[in-house]
Amino acid sequence: MASNTVVYAGTTGQGVWRSLDNGETFQRRSVGMFMEAEVRALAVHPTEPATLFAGTDAGIFRTVDGGERWTRLTAPFDPGNGWPVGVAIWSILIHPRTPETIFVGTCPSGLYRSRDGGDSWEKLNAALTVECPPIQFSRVTCLRADPNDDETIWAGVEIDGVWRSRDRGDSWTRLSQGLSSADIHDLALFPGQPGVVLASTNNDLNFSRDAGESWQPQAVNGQFPFAYCRGMIAKSDDPNTLLLGNGNGPPGTAGALQVSHDGGRTWTQAQLPVPPNSTIWTFATNAGDPNLMFCASINGYVYRSADGAATWTKCAHEFGEVRSLALVVS
Repeated sequence: MASNTVVYAGTTGQGVWRSLDNGETFQRRSVGMFMEAEVRALAVHPTEPATLFAGTDAGIFRTVDGGERWTRLTAPFDPGNGWPVGVAIWSILIHPRTPETIFVGTCPSGLYRSRDGGDSWEKLNAALTVECPPIQFSRVTCLRADPNDDETIWAGVEIDGVWRSRDRGDSWTRLSQGLSSADIHDLALFPGQPGVVLASTNNDLNFSRDAGESWQPQAVNGQFPFAYCRGMIAKSDDPNTLLLGNGNGPPGTAGALQVSHDGGRTWTQAQLPVPPNSTIWTFATNAGDPNLMFCASINGYVYRSADGAATWTKCAHEFGEVRSLALVVS
């Protein structure tokens, strides 16, 4: 492992926590934000390791000192501004090549963009379906920059399908033909493979080879113990090594971790030392140490691999509920 690693966990009802010992112990680091905030999104600045953004049900926060103190940013999606139930942030994307451009996805579903590192924001013109029985409101569960085109941004919406922008968020198109479900949980894209996209849903994995114009369900219920698929992440130095979390529901009572070494075409279930107590929900990696990887079940188990997902250990600390992870290596 790298000599200096910091792991962050965003929780439901306990704010942000930080670990300085590779995830074994955590201490709460939520000064400046509502102590019992729901933190569904964490994003690390690609060139400033002490700068992170946290998306919560109480607004978006930024730290420039590694979590010692957080500052709430003024934004049009602040709770209560336009929605009587408030607006919760579910996803954050810091553009990897132009980090002053930041995208945020919310619940009720909306897309927002900052072009100055989070100091000011604009709501984007995306005709997302907002009201969504029976969950009441849809939500933007993931945001991804296309590794093959700096102008293309992707969004997954639960429950409103896949959305794509070819102009950095100015306009958006819904791309859902052939999807097994419009309940999108995560998206994966692959450098050097333009047009190839993988979408995880509540009932399957879906491949597109034409930039989302059409989708082919993969019928994973025949190969995985659970068809409910959640978060995905690629190994930072090998995008064909892909991790997928799944389980028997949200939050579920059991989970599994799937590993692919061929971009999601075939999978092997990882051997975790302690069976997950719920769906494997979220991941964290960092290019500073590509072999160091973390995942967490929604009900608070955190797992660590130091050898690129070949083997895993369970970290000692257990949370009530984890919604997001972030890893800094310097």
